[in-house]
Amino acid sequence: MDAITTSGESAVTPAMTMRGEWSRFLGFLRRPVLPTRAPLPQVAGLIAVLRLFALDLLVMSGLLAIAGIVIATGVDMPETALAGMDIGPGIVFAVVVLAPLAEEIAFRGWLSGRPGHLLALVALVGGGLSATLLLSAAGFSYGADALETGLAAMALGTLGGALLALVALYLLRRREAMRWFQRCFPLFFWASTLAFSLVHLFNFPADQMAMALPLVLPQLVTGTMLGYLRVHYGLWASIMLHALHNGAFISLVLLASSGA
Repeated sequence: MDAITTSGESAVTPAMTMRGEWSRFLGFLRRPVLPTRAPLPQVAGLIAVLRLFALDLLVMSGLLAIAGIVIATGVDMPETALAGMDIGPGIVFAVVVLAPLAEEIAFRGWLSGRPGHLLALVALVGGGLSATLLLSAAGFSYGADALETGLAAMALGTLGGALLALVALYLLRRREAMRWFQRCFPLFFWASTLAFSLVHLFNFPADQMAMALPLVLPQLVTGTMLGYLRVHYGLWASIMLHALHNGAFISLVLLASSGA
């Protein structure tokens, strides 16, 4: 049986127009529903990414206009970590490629509700935590040998977590979304979206995080689009939109800095 979206359409039927895609997205926000598996073809997914990117740019333009009005009234806005930073190719690569990959895996890779994806996330988190603990333990010792041992243990923990994640993905690749996860999906969807937006508060100084709360509204809005793409078209689609969003942002920063 085909999964049914909130608008009553079959989830395997791509939206025919940009307006139809936006309408399906808004219907999804009103009542998030998780299909058993993202069944739509990649061509339809690519078109959906571009349609949602257009909506993302429209919303971000509105939010930037509001921010400009607020700044014009004399309100001081907290500066992000990129402010005053010399943005080179390494930072651009991290923002446009590494951040979308890491954040989509962490915040939305498991939103499929499939056992393999959930266990893969647990393995990655466990590997990362063990690596951090091993390196911290080595830090209590003195000498180059202790540091080298700690770094080796950290690499081993990270690699072990990644290998366990791959094993979980392979062994459980045919398993569909779990029923209990589908029932609780609205809670998981909004929790991941909220966590995704709040984690960006760390882009601001610790003493200005409270003032920076309105400034993570763009991440909250974009996070809803990323979640929609992830469950209907696949993780690759949310990664692509995330990369496009970050690329537009970093381009705006570079343009502003060059004109300063």
